[in-house]
Amino acid sequence: MNTTSVYFDITIFQGPIARRPHDVKDCRSLSDAERFRREIIRDCSKKITAIQNPGLGEFKLRDLNDEINRLIKLKHAWEQRIRELGGTDYRKYAQKELDAIGRETGNSKGYKYFGAAKDLPGVRDLFEKSGEGEEQRKQRADLMRNIDAHYFGYLDDEDGRLIPLEKLVEEKNLEKISKEFAEKQAQKQQSASENAPENIYKVEEEDDDDDLQTQESTVVGEDGRPMTIRHVLFPTQKDIEEMLLEQKKQELMAKYLD
Repeated sequence: MNTTSVYFDITIFQGPIARRPHDVKDCRSLSDAERFRREIIRDCSKKITAIQNPGLGEFKLRDLNDEINRLIKLKHAWEQRIRELGGTDYRKYAQKELDAIGRETGNSKGYKYFGAAKDLPGVRDLFEKSGEGEEQRKQRADLMRNIDAHYFGYLDDEDGRLIPLEKLVEEKNLEKISKEFAEKQAQKQQSASENAPENIYKVEEEDDDDDLQTQESTVVGEDGRPMTIRHVLFPTQKDIEEMLLEQKKQELMAKYLD
């Protein structure tokens, strides 16, 4: 009895694969964003491997280096988009970039050189200039390591020597300020008295007994006690005319006789 085996070729169609858009904002699927990031990393790895060959020539090496920097920038954009879509924050778990002596650079931005591109004309000089003061230059962490409370002056008065010195200087300054203030006040008072305007409303006291002619008389009051009454004699019209005439004579005599 012959047995016949039948095989069926089953093909599952999943639909067309989405192409990578030029703008990361156009991608709204987290799985597609993850796939686009993997594609960029794969392309970038191939180009980094290719740029290790110094026999490619200067122009080819420069083009590859430019393309790698463009892909790195594009990878960062897709990582940002993945985080916006609720995916993994790859920038948080990325490996730290270190310099030639193993210190963290602290910044991954800027143009970078890879492989044989570091030995291109002008690039080597650039690296040498940037590393000239590497040993002498101190990082911020190295500077902060030796800063303590003494640097900010918090412990200056612990020995008890600073407070008496400050008190002595304070007393001298107070004495100097008080002396200067007293001198300024005396100068202000003196200048005020010299420049004070004449008081036109001031009334000078006059002795009425010398200018006015008076006449006294004594009378007896109802209680039998004597009282002295002083009468002021006012000039009559005739007395005023005689006085003016006499004054006029005196003026004429002084004018012509002198």
